Amino acid sequence: MKLSRQEVEHVAELARLRLEPEQVDRLTGQLNQILGYMDKLNQLDTGEVPSTNHALELTGAWREDEVRPSLDREKGLANAPESDGQSFVVPRII
Repeated sequence: MKLSRQEVEHVAELARLRLEPEQVDRLTGQLNQILGYMDKLNQLDTGEVPSTNHALELTGAWREDEVRPSLDREKGLANAPESDGQSFVVPRII
């Protein structure tokens, strides 16, 4: 499939791109080159290749939930600019 200059101009107009005539010529050539590579890829027999949803094998993306001790309140409030011993004290917003 080859793109014409008019098709590239039409897509540029839809994308609200203002292109100079030499840019349209260059983009037409580049897009046709990309489509030529895609045609080559379409000629490959990929019937035996399993489909994937991610290029890399992801392992350990989800871990099991496990109960662990939480942070001690005093340690949590230790670096707070201001606290009342139970929680952080912040400036009133409203």
